[in-house]
Amino acid sequence: MNRMVAAALCLALAGPAYAQSLSERTGVNSLLGIAPKTEDFVKEAASSDMFEIQSSQLALERATDEKVKAFAQQMITDHTKTSGELKSLVQAGTVKVEIPAAMLPPQEKMLDKLKSLTGADFTKQYLDDQVAAHKDAVSLFERYGKGGDNEQLKTWANSTLPALQHHEKMAQDLDKQDPEKKS
Repeated sequence: MNRMVAAALCLALAGPAYAQSLSERTGVNSLLGIAPKTEDFVKEAASSDMFEIQSSQLALERATDEKVKAFAQQMITDHTKTSGELKSLVQAGTVKVEIPAAMLPPQEKMLDKLKSLTGADFTKQYLDDQVAAHKDAVSLFERYGKGGDNEQLKTWANSTLPALQHHEKMAQDLDKQDPEKKS
């Protein structure tokens, strides 16, 4: 009986982590190039934007390299814009999905790690995270843009994709330079 109670408690507490479908959460869809469900796409896109904005706000406070700060400011500006666009699609009824109020656990974990760092350690982790987050976002938007089931959202994903690809390249270039290692 105690095992059943423990299992039920674990499932209840893990509920928010399972808000996405298993195939999207585990990365199976990405590996196979399968488009996410609309609900998963919206949750991932919104969570990604939240991470980009909040981690970049930290970068403005903690980074000392002006190129990193300029990149962070652009991430805040661009991802605030895409967050607004996604919210508009949902509010207009074009997309019948709720936008999450908080980041998904993987992004929350990355942000928590960044919050514990300063100096060159912060900058290195921030840039590594930016490369990884944009790689994931590019995959997500490419897959939904090709095979998503909501036409307006597919159009938005395809129109947003070039900016995400540009962000990924910028993050890779900055990460290669690792500006604060020199300090």
